[in-house]
Amino acid sequence: MRSFLKKGWLWLVILLLLPAIWLMFTYNNLVVQEESVSRYVAELQATYQRRIDLLPNLVSVVKANSEFEKTVLQQVTEARALAAQVSSSNITNAEGFNKMEGTQGQLAVAANRLLAVIENYPDLQATDAFVKLQTQIEGSERRIKVARNDFNNAVKNYNLEVRSFPTNIAAGLLGFKVKEGFAADTGAEQAPEIKF
Repeated sequence: MRSFLKKGWLWLVILLLLPAIWLMFTYNNLVVQEESVSRYVAELQATYQRRIDLLPNLVSVVKANSEFEKTVLQQVTEARALAAQVSSSNITNAEGFNKMEGTQGQLAVAANRLLAVIENYPDLQATDAFVKLQTQIEGSERRIKVARNDFNNAVKNYNLEVRSFPTNIAAGLLGFKVKEGFAADTGAEQAPEIKF
């Protein structure tokens, strides 16, 4: 009878330890997934910062080689300042992320206007410095696209983990919530109209 009681206690201890071990591994996995999302947000912010840093150089080259509309230059400068301010803040929620995306969108539109103005200045297009900067800006835009895709994939993997059964039980108990990925603005599928 004693051996039966010992085995009963042993099974009871095992049954109590299994959920605790599962909860521990699930928690650790969710932390890894969440940190991956945070890393990709940081990479996306870094690519935005690269764009912000390149535009003053492009504006300087343009200023040195041509007289062009001051409003375009002013729009680029203002959009860059706003984007730099928002990008340097700590993005912790969807609202902050959407604000950062909005300012980056304004900066992209202003940069496109600047590039359109530049196309009217053939001498400027021929300068080596301009060509190099334009190539770097195009590279930045590609990097932003890749960073957005990486971020969305990290969010997708995290959300799949948080929402999958039985992990969703542990996620709910431990405070892990579904995150929002990058979504383009309404009407973003159409090219912006550039007016002079």
